[in-house]
Amino acid sequence: MKQPIAKKIAHQFVEHSIKRTDEYYWLKEKTNQNVLDYVNAENDYTDFCLKDTEELQKDLYSEMRGRIKEDDNSVPYLKNGYWYYTRFEEGNEHAFYCRKKGNLEADEEILLNENELAKPHPYYEVVSFSVSPDNKVLAFSEDITGRRIYQIKFKNLETGKVYRDVLESTTSDLAWMDNATLFYSLKEEETLRPFQVMKHVLNTPADNDEIIYTEQDDTFITGVSKDKLGRFIFIGAWSTLSTEYQFLDIENKEKGFEVLHPRTKELEYYPEASETGFYIKHNKDGENFSLSFCDHENKTIAHWKTILPHNASILLEDFEVFKAYLVIQEKENGLTQLRVFETKNHTHNVIPPKEETFTLSIGNNPNYDTQVVRIGYSSMTTPASVIEINLTNFSEDVKKTAEVLGDFDADNYKSERIWATATDDVKIPMSVVYNKKTFKKDGTNSILMYGYGSYGYTVDPYFSSVRLSLLDRGFVFVICHIRGSEYLGRNWYEEGKFLKKMNTFTDFIAGTKHMIAENYCSKDKVYAMGGSAGGLLMGAIVNLEPSLWRGIVSNVPFVDVVTTMMDDTIPLTTGEYEEWGNPNDKTYFEYMLSYSPYDNIEAKAYPNMLITSGLHDSQVQYWEPTKYVAKLRALKTDNNLVLLKTNTDAGHGGSAGRFEHLKEIAVEYAFILSLNE
Repeated sequence: MKQPIAKKIAHQFVEHSIKRTDEYYWLKEKTNQNVLDYVNAENDYTDFCLKDTEELQKDLYSEMRGRIKEDDNSVPYLKNGYWYYTRFEEGNEHAFYCRKKGNLEADEEILLNENELAKPHPYYEVVSFSVSPDNKVLAFSEDITGRRIYQIKFKNLETGKVYRDVLESTTSDLAWMDNATLFYSLKEEETLRPFQVMKHVLNTPADNDEIIYTEQDDTFITGVSKDKLGRFIFIGAWSTLSTEYQFLDIENKEKGFEVLHPRTKELEYYPEASETGFYIKHNKDGENFSLSFCDHENKTIAHWKTILPHNASILLEDFEVFKAYLVIQEKENGLTQLRVFETKNHTHNVIPPKEETFTLSIGNNPNYDTQVVRIGYSSMTTPASVIEINLTNFSEDVKKTAEVLGDFDADNYKSERIWATATDDVKIPMSVVYNKKTFKKDGTNSILMYGYGSYGYTVDPYFSSVRLSLLDRGFVFVICHIRGSEYLGRNWYEEGKFLKKMNTFTDFIAGTKHMIAENYCSKDKVYAMGGSAGGLLMGAIVNLEPSLWRGIVSNVPFVDVVTTMMDDTIPLTTGEYEEWGNPNDKTYFEYMLSYSPYDNIEAKAYPNMLITSGLHDSQVQYWEPTKYVAKLRALKTDNNLVLLKTNTDAGHGGSAGRFEHLKEIAVEYAFILSLNE
């Protein structure tokens, strides 16, 4: 079967007196049958090229699914007199959302059967739900396209009937003011920017909904939430560098929404309510954030009293407010720890790290008056656990550890944290895992490097049961904690954005070379994987050093940086200016142009590459990976594979359902393993 060759139709750009020609610009015409035919042809070609791996794909899928406990429950949590939990039944793709009144021995009430709801749709996901204060009405948001444009519906939990009310083009925000009034937020039709907060009254037409707030600045998004006390509704407005919050005191709602602190350039603040005031995480005193307190009335910044001061070496990541305690999640030298304050006297204790490399985060804690905090914990060798920590004596109760079926034994695997040296002599941390039985450290193992490195988002070292299929076949797996994340604090992020973005790419390359030099792998068996902005990373590294990699998996990659960032009609573009820079400024334009993967494809040899895409993707439009593959295929000088796999029923996150998604991973792993033979 011949590989698809996209026709060339020259489209000219002139920006800052710089001329660019895009011969595949026409592929963004989603309603053009020629575009859909080309996407389908690419899918057919990928299937043809991977036909010899079909049995391997089936084996991988069987392995991955075989490790999952199909008949499983989440750990229940208590809220407003009911225990809520999610459960799965054997053979079902989707969840049952359930509750029990009073205690766990009570009769089960199924709130939503996602399996039934999914039947009419190629893609279906319940994204969020919230129960009215009187426990009688369920509001839930659902995605039926994969494009992250949701609709909100309502269900009477006494009769089981779904109301006629349907709220369209929403986010997943759900905030009940009372038993009949819900605040929610809308997305703009074209840009998909969350821009408006609305108020809906049950059993009334959506057309009658009141506009509560409209965000006029197109670099900001907005949303609405309710605090765990059930007393305050918050409207937040966020850009990359600034935030602003308003609050409504439901007990004094006639006062309307009040601004907590007006937006200020480069001031980020995040409030949580207590009975006496607001605790506020902010960067007023330094980039790694501080924690302050103000009462409900004296809320101006001059009245913010410091609870936890800024620390240049410790990043304040998150915090949870309880009646008698504050629990603060912070990261020091890349490792997460919990700091527990008593709210009366602010004495505190630190719960330190336990392993060399791990993931720890504050979990779901809906109750205000409690002496336990629920956390999530895992490492690259430890399956995900839900743990409750007693805040009076710090004893721990493991409520659940995810069960890995089959012959999994954590003692067979080893994780390490090692450090590479970047081109500017900065030390780059990496989290590494391998099977002790198959790892030799003699330069013969295969390696899969994984990275992201944008938006300050940190990929902490987590457990993956599907990853075992690679580790058991002799692969070393590495998460490279490159600049652009916040692994080593806020400055680690700042050093990988704007006009320092190249650090993200060169850090990843340096980390890979270190693994080769230290004999963790063979230089001929080096693979890399990344998605979304991590797909940008993949595109940049293959342009910079294509011979370093044998194979690349790039999922829904953001690769057409300049064209996308110059088009403010594309979803989410304007909000990205504070991450990448505004290309209407020539300095940022030229810097973006220097690393944009699509713009820097050359006539040279490239590694084998599998590119994935979602036809309904709202984060990275499908045409970016599609154009990228077309241009690669036209210019590259080698005979290596370049494959495009587009999910025509889904968006940025791939398939919904816990098993369908495994099929996508099986294809990716089979692609890598077939190259490794």
